[in-house]
Amino acid sequence: MAPPTTVLLPTVEWTDACEEVASQLRPEDELLVVCDTEADPVAERAGDLPEQTALVFAGEPEACSGKANAIAAGMEAAAHDRIVWTDDDFHHPPDWLATLNADYERHGPVSELPFFVGRDPLSKLLEPVYALGGTLGVYATDQAWAGAVAFERDDLDADAFLADLRRTVSDDGLLAERLDVTPLRRARRVEVGGTLRRTLERHVRFTKIVATHDPGGHVVTALVTLALSLACLFAPLSAAVGLTGFVAGVYAAFGVRRWTALLAYPAALAAIPLGVYAHARRTFVWGGRRYRWRGKFDVEVVED
Repeated sequence: MAPPTTVLLPTVEWTDACEEVASQLRPEDELLVVCDTEADPVAERAGDLPEQTALVFAGEPEACSGKANAIAAGMEAAAHDRIVWTDDDFHHPPDWLATLNADYERHGPVSELPFFVGRDPLSKLLEPVYALGGTLGVYATDQAWAGAVAFERDDLDADAFLADLRRTVSDDGLLAERLDVTPLRRARRVEVGGTLRRTLERHVRFTKIVATHDPGGHVVTALVTLALSLACLFAPLSAAVGLTGFVAGVYAAFGVRRWTALLAYPAALAAIPLGVYAHARRTFVWGGRRYRWRGKFDVEVVED
């Protein structure tokens, strides 16, 4: 039987995910919904929260991202040593928390995987890239995804981790460096994008996260991407057939059936100019804030 568990859910609005997770709590568990300040819409629910659910106000971030700041505040407020992180942008089935806890009992720290589903033309085009990097890449390299990860405080140096969270951008990027996890071959569909601008900002952020937390892997990925793009240009038929088949196999391996696997060829062609664009950008927007990220622990929240 799993020990008492604290679930951290950063959000500024009360979403279906909040209700889904709250309904799965045992009497000894707690859900901490973490927002920035009392001005956030979710604060209106303060007097009408489900049992074992509480609001945590993290405050405005000063030298880190709002997400990292929220996670740090939530971990400090957590009453239990078993910690689960999750997000507000995907469906949590009724057995989600119980299954994640059972997985921890078998494997130790565990993480599910994201499968990013586009909501605008560019993010739809990039779904094969997301599947290779954000799903297969996370699984193959034993990375943690902040959307569904379970661990205990003793699994890492919690004090040092929290201090570093408050001076960086990527919560799961930092967690992946400090925590050995077993990724589960269980993907959750996460809708992303919605507008061209949101998709571009997300691409910049993801590129900078990988370049910052795994520079060696980033160089290898860039070289492979360049090779694939050249193959698409000089051997288009073979590249189109091979890439599409491989991406379709990745989709199938993670239980996803999406027509966007057919976009593998044009996605590979788009990857190089989008990568150049991401590296040329000096700032990016995430959750309504603009950040300048000069180094892993050198973050500036930019006033627009």
